[in-house]
Amino acid sequence: MDISVVVPLYNEAESLPELAAWIERVMQEHGFTYEVIMVNDGSTDRSWQVIEQLHQQNPAIRGVCFRRNYGKSPALNTGFQRTQGDVVITMDADLQDSPDEIPELYRMITEEGYDLVSGWKKKRYDPLSKTLPTKLFNATARRVSGIKNLHDFNCGLKAYRAEVVKHIEVYGDMHRYVPYLAKIAGFSKIGEKVVHHQARKYGVSKFGLDRFVNGYLDLLTLWFQAKFGVKPMHFFGLLGSLMFVLGFIAVIVVGALKLYNMHVGNHYTLVTNSPYFYLALTAMILGTQLFMTGFLGELITRNSPGRNHYEISHELP
Repeated sequence: MDISVVVPLYNEAESLPELAAWIERVMQEHGFTYEVIMVNDGSTDRSWQVIEQLHQQNPAIRGVCFRRNYGKSPALNTGFQRTQGDVVITMDADLQDSPDEIPELYRMITEEGYDLVSGWKKKRYDPLSKTLPTKLFNATARRVSGIKNLHDFNCGLKAYRAEVVKHIEVYGDMHRYVPYLAKIAGFSKIGEKVVHHQARKYGVSKFGLDRFVNGYLDLLTLWFQAKFGVKPMHFFGLLGSLMFVLGFIAVIVVGALKLYNMHVGNHYTLVTNSPYFYLALTAMILGTQLFMTGFLGELITRNSPGRNHYEISHELP
């Protein structure tokens, strides 16, 4: 199979028939063999009923329905697990991503050898309150991830070699950083294509301003995992050792002051009168705790076996 299209969606019943027809037209025009995997993320409208109708009309359209709303990342990860195509395309269901971009994205993967190609909506039809934070967010993501050539990490329209989606795990809200996840997994040939951005035709956006705050926290998590996920002792052990050494130095200072006071005949000066005593005590306790945290982190795997388990009520093969 040439292409698998993964479409995560939440309350997009109105746009799905038009999207399905658009994808089918593009695939037929270019002679692609394909499948469309629509992942219904616990929609409260008629999205699943529409997917069932589309499947009856076109068996290439498959569907997965979550029992409740988990989020875009779980929907993508579930779709990735079921793909069979040589190239995997992801796009949003709101018709803001154009299926006409699929042939060129496919060519860049198959002919130019990219592992991943991310869309860049250079000209956006979003309000300024959304575009300015997005620019700042992407600038930070480029800096932290080291992927300097991407302008839009969060664009829903992306293309992947099949091997890539089988070797990355998209969980939580990590869909914003799929290129970074791919880089961490060893897929370093990441490209970008300017794509057309269309104004939303139906419904309203499902994302609020909190996504920017959560986005930075997720970026920090990914950076930490990439740097110290395999060897947490390198982080916690280093901090713990520094704190312990600082406390040990403070102990030496406290001991030296006590000996000096005894030498000059002041035998009643207590070590607890010195602020260095409390500094030493605090630093050595913190140092020991940080060191033990690193040690335990080395023993405990960071991959929970149930982290990507989601309850599915229906599935169309």
